[in-house]
Amino acid sequence: MPNEHKGLLQSLDGLSEVELRRLLVEHLTKQKLGLYWERNAIDHDRALNADVVLPRLVPQWSHKPKGCNEHRNLIIEGDNFDALRLLRATHAGKIRVIYIDPPYNTGNKDWVYNDKFVGANDRWRHSLWLEFLYQRLLLARDLMTSDGVILVSINDENRARLELLMDEVFPGRRLGSLVWRTKDTGNDLTQRFSHVHEHVLVYANGGFAFNGRATDRSKFRNPDKDDRGDWSPQPLTANKSLTERPNTYYPIQDPATGYWYPCDPDSTWRFASEAVIRRLCQGNETAVQAALAALRSDTMEALVAQRLIYFPPCNPEDVLFFATEADLLAALKAGKGPMLPKKKTPLLRGSLPDLDFWVGKRIAPGRPSRKEHWTAKPEAERLAPLSSWIGGMNEEVGEDEVELFALRSARGGVATEEIKQVLGSKAFPHPKPLSLIKGLLQQATRPGDTVLDFFAGSGTTGQAVLELNAEDRGNRRFILCSSTEANNKEPDKNLCRDVCAERLRRVIEGYGNKDGIALERGGEFAYLQLDKLDPADLALDATPDHASTMLAMRHANAVQAAQQKQDPRIVAKGNDWLLVLCSQVNEDTLEQLTALPSMHGVSRLVVYAPRPKSLSAYLADHGVQAQVFSLRNALEHRAGEHA
Repeated sequence: MPNEHKGLLQSLDGLSEVELRRLLVEHLTKQKLGLYWERNAIDHDRALNADVVLPRLVPQWSHKPKGCNEHRNLIIEGDNFDALRLLRATHAGKIRVIYIDPPYNTGNKDWVYNDKFVGANDRWRHSLWLEFLYQRLLLARDLMTSDGVILVSINDENRARLELLMDEVFPGRRLGSLVWRTKDTGNDLTQRFSHVHEHVLVYANGGFAFNGRATDRSKFRNPDKDDRGDWSPQPLTANKSLTERPNTYYPIQDPATGYWYPCDPDSTWRFASEAVIRRLCQGNETAVQAALAALRSDTMEALVAQRLIYFPPCNPEDVLFFATEADLLAALKAGKGPMLPKKKTPLLRGSLPDLDFWVGKRIAPGRPSRKEHWTAKPEAERLAPLSSWIGGMNEEVGEDEVELFALRSARGGVATEEIKQVLGSKAFPHPKPLSLIKGLLQQATRPGDTVLDFFAGSGTTGQAVLELNAEDRGNRRFILCSSTEANNKEPDKNLCRDVCAERLRRVIEGYGNKDGIALERGGEFAYLQLDKLDPADLALDATPDHASTMLAMRHANAVQAAQQKQDPRIVAKGNDWLLVLCSQVNEDTLEQLTALPSMHGVSRLVVYAPRPKSLSAYLADHGVQAQVFSLRNALEHRAGEHA
């Protein structure tokens, strides 16, 4: 067993009395159905510590087009746990869409825990992976808006574990999952089973909904020349059987032709029948009216009277007629009774109740449907829901999916070429196709949303945001967190700077051309590195730039493109307030602070400075409405509530 992973029994020696008691309680009383991993037996993630994370702008690695005064998009270099801790202090409750493509825990040394690759033979491999993700997902949860959503890519092998973990972190918020076909054929044929799918898990807060797609008007026609205009046929049946809903099992008659239509015993009608209700109420008119009033929709008789039931035309020779019950039973036995048109399953069987009703009736083929007129709903409400299937780019939609909107994505191998097209080399292993991420964000985002990817890798999510903004003139922002992936063999490696940021820089500036047109998307980004300080050292080691960047991220959702060096610094401006940072307080800064409200047309100041109490008293004496907070508040991830 590797030295870095102690055996379970040996690890108990290092636990305190409190930890041992907690472990015992968990084993004896707290185990429940669901996910369990050996949190107390594994080495704790070294990223979990009590230091303070502060952002530092790196101007030479940022991208600042001409005229850009602030950065709305962020690329954060460093451990994503530290990046998430920073964002919890600046963006709590502000991120509406999170997409991540975490390591898949394949055993092929595809991820690092405590500075070491986790291999297939690691005894605690799955527990380490779950703990690693658990700590990061907890932080991500706090960043989401009240209608926010998180989408997580995962392979088939680890889907079950991750889904249980997501249930733990986001209880009651599972929306579902999408299935993405990654390739056309598998390469492992030893068991004649082709692994060609991956998944995208979707967990959302209560107010979230996908955007859907406007209903196709071409599906609305008017074959019967209805004077109310075009209509679309809707199913009359529900997914309930005769046994489950006996009261919605009844025959329907077309009043124009006199033809009858049997009910499917495996899928009864959606709507109640007034005739059935009257029979059940045994002539009690008060009970009948109460039952009718309790219905949430019209009865079948009312729909027929309103000409909202479409009875398809049929040839008279196709109409069935049985003069005696013996004739009917003989036809059913020979398989020549009424059938469902497509499935060819019998609608009448010898064991069904009231079979003699059909003797002497003209029974029509085909199935009636309910008319939904185009004018019945405002066009804005006619949205096709998103299908859980992500098909290929050229894959046709089946007949059963006409009322759904299905995403389309290129196969997985295309993504490598997409990066090569921008950067000129295969700079990142196993990226996701741009079409996949772009399609997901197109459905999940609104034009003004902030999108977070804290496993940003090659920056595909950032490019998807830029392209969507270029297409619909949206104002989406991205926050990408990526590590350097430097190691002993490659100490100078910097994936975040040289792949993620460089890719987006080239996308913004325009890369290549197609038919002579530059593929320019526009945009900018701030490149941030993370400085981690011991709380005891903040006063000595933290800089005004640290505090200014923190406050700008928190209150302006942006980073100033060029750090101001004067004191006081104007960090952010609201409708009636100005946020100001003072690294020191002297006569000159006091004079400038007093003049700021009238100079900038605001009614109050929010000031972060040393000696907040005395400064607050001074400004009040000089007629300035101000809230003054300690400069340490900003540095310690604490904020004054002022906006």
